[in-house]
Amino acid sequence: MTGVRIIIFAKAPLPGQVKTRLIPLLGAEGAADLARCMLQRILEEALACGADRVELCGSPAPGDTAWGSLQIPDGILLAAQDEGDLGQRMLHAMARGLETSDAVILAGADCPGLDRRVLHRAMQSLEEHDAILVPAFDGGYVLLGLKRIHPAIMQDIPWSTGEVLPHTLQRLEELGYSVDLHAPQQDIDSADDLACLPDQPPFRMFRDVLKTG
Repeated sequence: MTGVRIIIFAKAPLPGQVKTRLIPLLGAEGAADLARCMLQRILEEALACGADRVELCGSPAPGDTAWGSLQIPDGILLAAQDEGDLGQRMLHAMARGLETSDAVILAGADCPGLDRRVLHRAMQSLEEHDAILVPAFDGGYVLLGLKRIHPAIMQDIPWSTGEVLPHTLQRLEELGYSVDLHAPQQDIDSADDLACLPDQPPFRMFRDVLKTG
């Protein structure tokens, strides 16, 4: 058992099923295109950050035709998300990763600020801490890294609310985890968030919608 595994937790970028809050502005196809671009980017950044293993943990299982529009880079491990609510699926993915790795970092695909430098700093944090969190400005988190797992970390968390981060920090404290809390990052969920996308291709065209929308 060795090294750090980065798990990218994502849904297949299917029109009408991802980035639904952006559909009124971008349309179903446009919202799916943005989801695909962000997922493509985080996979490439994860491969470049120095992790020992990078995994796409997808719903449905990678290999399903739903993933046909995504170019999965060479070197990406593929796994299916487990059944259950978000916490159960995340818990299963991290527990499975820790069976073969010293530490696991779980991240979504909705945060353009998660680049190779942020991911590398998260890996370094896990050399001295049990857990590392990158908060989201909405009260959740965009990245969680752990060296050991406990079911309570993800049980009875009010997912999709502004209480996710404080509840998670409280659980980690109760369990005696040493935690490194990094600078918050912006998820891309609503129209106003598009201004936080990188001002470069392929994201510039989504930013430009704000000027004409």
